[in-house]
Amino acid sequence: MTNLLTKPIAYFRELINKGHSRSVRAKKNILLSFFIKGGSIAVSIISVPITLHYVNKEQYGIWLTLTSLLSWFGSFDIGLGNGMRNKFAEAKAKGEHELARIYVSTTYAILALISGIILIVFLLINPLLNWSGILNAPVNMAEELSLLAVIVIGYFCMNFVLQLIGTILNADQQPALASSFNFLASLLSLVIIFILTKTTQGSLIYLGVSFVGTQLLILLGSSLWFFSKKYKMYAPSVKYVRFSYARNLMNLGVKFFVIQIAFLIIYETTVIIITQLFGPAEVVPYNIAFKYFSVIPMVFGIITMPYWSAITEAYVSRDFDWIRASMKKLVLIWAGFVALALVMLIFSEKVFLLWVGTTVKVPFMLSAIIVVYVVANAWCTIFSSFLNGVGKLRLQLYSAVIGAIINIPLAIFLAKQVGIAGVVLSSCVLAIGGAIWVPIQYNKLINNKATGIWNR
Repeated sequence: MTNLLTKPIAYFRELINKGHSRSVRAKKNILLSFFIKGGSIAVSIISVPITLHYVNKEQYGIWLTLTSLLSWFGSFDIGLGNGMRNKFAEAKAKGEHELARIYVSTTYAILALISGIILIVFLLINPLLNWSGILNAPVNMAEELSLLAVIVIGYFCMNFVLQLIGTILNADQQPALASSFNFLASLLSLVIIFILTKTTQGSLIYLGVSFVGTQLLILLGSSLWFFSKKYKMYAPSVKYVRFSYARNLMNLGVKFFVIQIAFLIIYETTVIIITQLFGPAEVVPYNIAFKYFSVIPMVFGIITMPYWSAITEAYVSRDFDWIRASMKKLVLIWAGFVALALVMLIFSEKVFLLWVGTTVKVPFMLSAIIVVYVVANAWCTIFSSFLNGVGKLRLQLYSAVIGAIINIPLAIFLAKQVGIAGVVLSSCVLAIGGAIWVPIQYNKLINNKATGIWNR
């Protein structure tokens, strides 16, 4: 019996530790991330019925819409986080540790200033905003929604700065540790919401505080831990703030920023459009279906996440053979996920019935369109990891901006033709468009044949 266990374990260890050190790090992070993300998926699934039990369907729809709307503020770091990620990885790969600390300190300083300005401006204009109208909610909820908006925007502003510890971990090819923060916060939030269901009446304010409070607590604790231990030599310090280095960060960061904003317009407006055209309650079927099928991008993201910064290191070292081999493996893995997505679609109606009962009904067409979207998006993720890692963003930027301009009118038009599914279909069409050109640019770059816009 012992041999039956020890032989597979020994083989598994050999498989994990076989290959280039860069690949070994990636495999270990992928393995650990599977456990962490698996926990996150479980928490996400469990949280839906518990939250629906705590607040009603309309309140839950309002919460989803508000957090989606205000998540836009999460991208107002002008791309500095992703800019720092690449610059930190490059500096560390070259052994330039003081430069890496300058990039870290400067990014923290700039984002702290941006966060403070955004929060002050929002507090000034919030009394003038009609949140009932914005969220298509009952007028008598106006005061509660205004307070909830302050709580959520306050969270996003503080999250600007605190989330940078996760960016540093990703840059150092440790995405598993970075993803653990969200899992721990979500788990703690779930426990608090469960307690609330037993002790209080349904309240959007309590729901909001339970979410933002746990997220900030975990990020703050993690920042203090890592900067006093493993990353002490990179800890942010006023002494190392160099605003003159902001240009290096922002040359790349602004491109990331524009791409982020464009993708927010393409994908995050889905919830807002559904709310405005069909009402907050109709956001729930979409959210249920998206949570179910988001297992695909979530798990596939576990696999691709370590490659961004690993590719940056490999590209700096001119290790193109490793990059080619890694990309081929990711394409094969993607094919397996396509098959998994189809199986999930076949059994989706039964899964929804077991998950949320008859409370929410999800149209099959909506599920099918989401499947096409997540599969196309996963394909794009493979090649985006490479393009982001080497900083070739110009074509991605143009594509994202054009998509952002087209998305809202296309979503409204399709919604009038086929209902809620039409809103998602717009994002799906744009994802398919991106899936066509990203492998073309990758092949041109990796074979040293990229010219013009393909090489920018």
